[in-house]
Amino acid sequence: MYRTLYFRYNAQKKYEDALELLYTGSLTLLKHNQQSSGTDLASLYINTLQTSGSPVSDEPVSKIANLFECMEADNPERQTYLLECINWSIKVDPIYKSGHPVLHKKFGLIFWTEKNYAQARYHFLHSTDGASTAALLIEYHVSQGFPTEVDLFIAQAVLQFLCLQNKDTANVVFMKYTKEHPDLKEDPPFFKPLLNFIWFLLLALETGKVSVFTVLCEKYETSINRDPTYKEYLDRIGQLFFGLPPPKHSPHGMFGNILQSLFSGDDSDLDSAMGSSGLEVTTEELD
Repeated sequence: MYRTLYFRYNAQKKYEDALELLYTGSLTLLKHNQQSSGTDLASLYINTLQTSGSPVSDEPVSKIANLFECMEADNPERQTYLLECINWSIKVDPIYKSGHPVLHKKFGLIFWTEKNYAQARYHFLHSTDGASTAALLIEYHVSQGFPTEVDLFIAQAVLQFLCLQNKDTANVVFMKYTKEHPDLKEDPPFFKPLLNFIWFLLLALETGKVSVFTVLCEKYETSINRDPTYKEYLDRIGQLFFGLPPPKHSPHGMFGNILQSLFSGDDSDLDSAMGSSGLEVTTEELD
């Protein structure tokens, strides 16, 4: 019945009626544990948003999140629905090349509630909610990290935000994390050298002085070498914020492959990213 009415409304270009039908139908089916049928209507809801050219606004985003939250975590079509939602937001608002940050925030909050920290982290990385990202990272580290990784959790996140050219959120995340993490709760300068490096890096971004950036990377080389990916992130940050040329050597090996996936915009890479550690960033986002 739902699909019959949907095709009728769609043929008549009665998109508002179609959207209301699909949303209420999907919600009803999902709440009655008819996951497959409910997800099918949810997918048609996204398709209709795209067909009608509906903008990313509070109402559809809220409804998208409601439907996603009603889908069981082991629903095989849940991830497909999520990708359809993100692709819709990209097509109607292409300035956000990895998806609208408001939509990512909604997904991040849902995954966080489900204690799926890796996927929550991925979506918060593509949002502009620094306070929630910091709170998530604190909970993630406290529940699943080692005490010695307290600085690694925030350093990676800040560097990735900067690679996405999201400097403002990077600053908020760093300050909230260092002030509110139960193992830190301190103001700069910090006891841990890596935290001082990140703090000085954020300050250096305000000056744009390449000499300051170069000296920082040299002085804190030992801390930077704790994670081999940091060097690749910093190469990119040097290009974006300090006008440095790309390194003459191309990334290679395992970490080169990671960066290749970071800078790709393929749906399969996005899917892989949201199922792992949330490292992926598209090439277009960095241009």
